Amino acid sequence: MVHRTQEEQRHYNMSRIRSKNTRIETVFRKALWREGINYRKNYQLLPGKPDIAITKYKIAIFCDGEFWHGKDWEIKKPKIKNNRDYWIQKIEKNMERDIEIDQQLKSMGWRVLRFWGRDIVKNLEDCIKTVKETIFQVKLEEYTDKYANELER
Repeated sequence: MVHRTQEEQRHYNMSRIRSKNTRIETVFRKALWREGINYRKNYQLLPGKPDIAITKYKIAIFCDGEFWHGKDWEIKKPKIKNNRDYWIQKIEKNMERDIEIDQQLKSMGWRVLRFWGRDIVKNLEDCIKTVKETIFQVKLEEYTDKYANELER
């Protein structure tokens, strides 16, 4: 049996955390596919490389882990004990980057949806419903714009 120091074990654990094709992303994508919603994964042509991009309707979806993206940050921040300065800076930088990416995508005409990992696991149907409602809203706006333009002619 291999014994590791706490630091080695933590390093090993952290190295196993994936940035793509996480369990929450896979669950979410499979549910979208079952609903007949086509998407691209980790779409590199957009800022932030959204986990899921529904290009037809310009919807960017991010599946965010609670720790990495600062869910309930003001409550969890004081609880960080190890390597405190590093983690606080890293997570706050992630949160700032999320806001910047959202703004960039919105300025490009994209709608941004962010879901927390636990919400995907526990309330997948609600998350998919939100996506479907957003698609419906895009279709409705396209329809309204199309016929408003025709009435002006």
